[in-house]
Amino acid sequence: MRLDQYLERKRRIIDRALDSYVPNPNPPDRLIEAMRYSLLSGGKRLRPILALAACEAVGGSTDLVLPFACAIEMIHTYSLIHDDLPAMDDDELRRGRPTNHVVFGEALAILAGDALLTEAFRVMGEAALSSGSRQRRALQVLTEVAAAAGARGMVGGQAADIAATRGEADLPLVEYIHVRKTGELIRVSVRSGAILGGARPGQLRRLTRYAEFLGLAFQIADDILDEEGSLQMTGKVGGGDRKQQKATFPSVLGLPASKQRARELLDQALDELSAFSDAAEPLRQIAQLIVARACVT
Repeated sequence: MRLDQYLERKRRIIDRALDSYVPNPNPPDRLIEAMRYSLLSGGKRLRPILALAACEAVGGSTDLVLPFACAIEMIHTYSLIHDDLPAMDDDELRRGRPTNHVVFGEALAILAGDALLTEAFRVMGEAALSSGSRQRRALQVLTEVAAAAGARGMVGGQAADIAATRGEADLPLVEYIHVRKTGELIRVSVRSGAILGGARPGQLRRLTRYAEFLGLAFQIADDILDEEGSLQMTGKVGGGDRKQQKATFPSVLGLPASKQRARELLDQALDELSAFSDAAEPLRQIAQLIVARACVT
């Protein structure tokens, strides 16, 4: 199966599940409408697809992975809603549409993000309760997701990003920020699928390293696209990082060296998959696509 077909099939599965987890209320509810506006606005669904693909790579069944994959997407969506707020990145476009706070107001956007975060833990908790003999694995994943999303992970990375200024940032600081802000959620997505799929210890170590390399490559590609990508390609106005004097890989390394670093990380990620069968092919192709999307291959 071609990668585009694989991704589309997985997106449909994920979108149906997300729709069922946050259904349309009757009578209408403005908060739920705001949650669904951002959650069901399309997007690549990279993180949940990585969870499903990692499970398949170790020969597991994705039935238990799906709710955790969707919960991670809810957490990712909440983070985007909050990142777009005037107090953060002050963005007015996301995925080619007005951002949540532009449509619903800042107060409701904050609450919609809060609600998506807490809803994610409800979904994971219910899945863990009904996971039978796999409950220990499910609870391990829930704990890892909480750590990846919190002060030692994504939120901590965002705080460091806000505190950093372009002129003072060096490469270790930029990597520190983005390993946490972006990389931790990608890492836990892959680990979640692998753990719930019954990965052996060696498989889990290799997939974890794959995810760490991939997470950093993804952020470098995102930084490059902010400099060079079009509105049609990214769904948002480019140059925002530069205008806000953000610490990015291009601001520290320059574009050519950033592209080279992304290529190196891609090679390292693919090397970690060398011991896996063709079942890991979607993981290989996803990594290649992420880097190619930034025109660096």
